Amino acid sequence: MGKLKSLIFDVDGTLADTERDGHRIAFNQAFSQVGLSWNWSIDLYGKLLAIGGGKERIRYYIEQYEPDFLLTDNLNDLITSLHQLKNEYYRKLLDQGSIPLRPGVQRLIQEVKEAEIRLAIATTSALPNVLALLENTAIDPNWFEIIAAGDIVPAKKPAPDIYFYVLEKLGLNPEDCLVFEDSYHGFSASKQARLKTIITVNDYTKNQNFTDALLVVNHLGEPDQPFTVLAGKIPQKCYLDLALISSYFS
Repeated sequence: MGKLKSLIFDVDGTLADTERDGHRIAFNQAFSQVGLSWNWSIDLYGKLLAIGGGKERIRYYIEQYEPDFLLTDNLNDLITSLHQLKNEYYRKLLDQGSIPLRPGVQRLIQEVKEAEIRLAIATTSALPNVLALLENTAIDPNWFEIIAAGDIVPAKKPAPDIYFYVLEKLGLNPEDCLVFEDSYHGFSASKQARLKTIITVNDYTKNQNFTDALLVVNHLGEPDQPFTVLAGKIPQKCYLDLALISSYFS
């Protein structure tokens, strides 16, 4: 049995509901800006989320839905430029304050920081997007000892590489850490790295398979906004705090 030394957070869908009303909107704005008629609906985007990484998602969409574009000269350049443009639109949405943190996130991170437990991030999202999200909320990016993001490892989630990278940088063993994820792909990555994981589902991921997760909840909860436990057993409590988390390491 380890001792809790670090919390590792995914970003998109975990810290904030960024996917449906953030990244999806920004992708569509980028497509429109360059004269493409592509439009990623809420349902379609849910399917595309099975692909980790924005550039990878665009490529998959072209392969499956717009195969004529596979003949485009400099396809890699097109994908890269679309992704860069999308990120610009996404950060504008963040600057507008239209994507708040999920319930309980700010409270828990603040409590953990004050307890001097180390914080880290492991995400497929691009680093500038992660920093923009944090800077537009009440969370200081400097609170996180490691922010592993984007293309920092070649194989993105569901591959476990990003978690191996974070563990190496922290110099910690898996049994000393706890991960927060929101999707099957993210959980698959943390599970392969032998990391204890708590899942906070969203509308896109609520029906996915999270067998072996420590706990599955709809969000982290607040004293006046109780969470709903979807899987796992906990004491009578309406929100996740450091005392509850620490009980998994006792």
